[in-house]
Amino acid sequence: MNDNDTPAGDQRAVLAGITRPLAILGGLMVMAAAFVVMVSVVIRGSGLGAIGGDFEIVQMATALSVFCFLPYCQARRGNIVVDTFTNWLPQRARDLLDALWDIVYAVMAGIISVQLLRGAMDTIKSNTVSMVLGLPTGWAIGVTAMLAGILCLVTLATAWTLIRRKP
Repeated sequence: MNDNDTPAGDQRAVLAGITRPLAILGGLMVMAAAFVVMVSVVIRGSGLGAIGGDFEIVQMATALSVFCFLPYCQARRGNIVVDTFTNWLPQRARDLLDALWDIVYAVMAGIISVQLLRGAMDTIKSNTVSMVLGLPTGWAIGVTAMLAGILCLVTLATAWTLIRRKP
């Protein structure tokens, strides 16, 4: 039986379908930010000044890209695992322990999402903009709130997979 024929395989396919495009988008944002920095440095080095507000573009792109990468990393179980003290446990116990930590991670991602959403609403309400370019910052905060919410859901899905795994 192929692993993709199992419910866990189906879930992995769904998670990959959701998280992979986000991670690719995050990678494109990082590349765009790197390009802005490169152009700004070249312009600055040639004595023509710099790209005004380049640091604001890099800040927003970096924040957004990090939150784009996190769900994909979780779906692939790519986070750092320290199993020094649990290697001796049976596989089922390790799966349940990993599921517990996934749930803790989901709670934290949920809290972060809610707080980012509150910040986005406050920022939009007060018309807060970046210093140099005058970019509205609320939209970026709102998108990171949504991405943190996706991380929360992905983390709950990975926990559920571990809980349901047959011993």
